[in-house]
Amino acid sequence: MAKEVVKSEIELFVISKAKALREQANLSQSELAFKLDVSNGFIGQVESPNSPSKYNLDHIDKLAVIFSCSPKDFLPETNINK
Repeated sequence: MAKEVVKSEIELFVISKAKALREQANLSQSELAFKLDVSNGFIGQVESPNSPSKYNLDHIDKLAVIFSCSPKDFLPETNINK
C-alpha cells in the first residue's frame, strides 16, 4: 500500500508562493531549476502534492534572489497553525 505524502500547511504556502512567482515571471519549471541549481525534475516534484520534495531554507534564499524579493516574502504574515 502506498504511503500518503503529507506536506505541512506552511510548506504548501511556501510552494504556492514560489509557484505563483515562477508563473508571473513566465519561467518554466526547468528554467527555474537551472537558476536554482537543482535537477530538472525537482521543481515538478516540489509542486506535486504526491511528492515529499519541498524547498529548504537555502532554496528560499536563492528564490528570493531570483525573484528580487525578501526570503520573508515566502512566509505568511501570521502563523498558519493557530
